[in-house]
Amino acid sequence: MKVEIWSDIMCPFCYIGKRRFEESLAQFNNGENIEIEWKSFLLSPDMKTDPTKSIHQFLAEHKGVSLEEAKGMNQYVTDMAASVGLTYDFDKTIPANSFNAHRFLHFAKQYGKQNEAEELLFKAYFTEGKNIDDTETLLGFAKELGLDIAALTQAMGSEAFVNDVIADIQEAQQIGVRGVPFFVFDRKYAVSGAQTPDVFFQTLERSYDEWQQAHPKLTIIEGDSCSVDGDCN
Repeated sequence: MKVEIWSDIMCPFCYIGKRRFEESLAQFNNGENIEIEWKSFLLSPDMKTDPTKSIHQFLAEHKGVSLEEAKGMNQYVTDMAASVGLTYDFDKTIPANSFNAHRFLHFAKQYGKQNEAEELLFKAYFTEGKNIDDTETLLGFAKELGLDIAALTQAMGSEAFVNDVIADIQEAQQIGVRGVPFFVFDRKYAVSGAQTPDVFFQTLERSYDEWQQAHPKLTIIEGDSCSVDGDCN
């Protein structure tokens, strides 16, 4: 059963939501049957990457609040992140447009490494103070994940995966996504926001039960046959 997650790397609640969802998935008996697909969403599509500016400054300008108020907002989510074992260091965070990072996620998806790539990007942005809009940074992630460096270099120097990112954003608009994180379970149920693990677990159970009913296992009537190892009985 597929769970689709609309998210933006620069969204602090998306990383928290990821951890809470993972906690619920670890308790779910059929977790091996859950396929996770990350979908692109841009909270600030016109944002200019600026390593010389602090994320506190960006938030203050974006929200129209004072620098101290912006720091207070960031401290609030820092404390929330700590409650799920995450370390946010907003003093190091580089304000960066996330479009190219989303292209990298679609690249990683080809190799079955999208979830791992998402984790690296979140950690880079919120904890390590890396520029997620920098091609060399993305190439470093590709190397860490064992992906094709030459293929990524070529992709980032072209328009590759641009349409994939745009398609995700358009799809979000069509199904009514107003904010992220936004979790869609088997295209039947949706959870908006970084909800508690209990909410995710209950939604997993309900959607999976319905999915199983719609995809029943085959009832096999045994008879004379030959197996792949050549044995016949």
